[in-house]
Amino acid sequence: MFIRSVKVKRPKVLLGAAAGILALLIILPLVLLAARGKGLVYEAGSEAKRQSFLKEMGWETAKSYDEYRAVTIPEQWNEVYISYNKLQKKQGFDLTPYKGKIVEIYTYKIKNYPGHEGEDGIRCNLMVYDGQLIGGDVCSTALDGFMQGLKMEKKK
Repeated sequence: MFIRSVKVKRPKVLLGAAAGILALLIILPLVLLAARGKGLVYEAGSEAKRQSFLKEMGWETAKSYDEYRAVTIPEQWNEVYISYNKLQKKQGFDLTPYKGKIVEIYTYKIKNYPGHEGEDGIRCNLMVYDGQLIGGDVCSTALDGFMQGLKMEKKK
């Protein structure tokens, strides 16, 4: 068995600490920027996970989706997609990375929209890609309908 003693001089300890702090100051902002660029991540690959998300957002729905469809997000966007993506960005999503991709859309009837309880025309659309929620909206199917983000807005 070997025993070795090492005498560390004070300047080397201070230099090592300074290098560690400098590395942390350089790496931490990069990690935060990378995490910020990812946006929100919600697992939505199963009905249970989608139902849990809807409940978290404040919505009451049936136990299963009302409609399912697969849609290709176009490569070139018109004003409708540009406007829709603005809504997505307001809620922490961004559809830009999904241009040209096929996404799943699950549509649910909302039972508890404030002022429209019990009505049949309020829907929630969840956009899912590879098991993750990438966007969505709550809307009215009426002619003078509306569209909003996924979180229930508190009436003032």
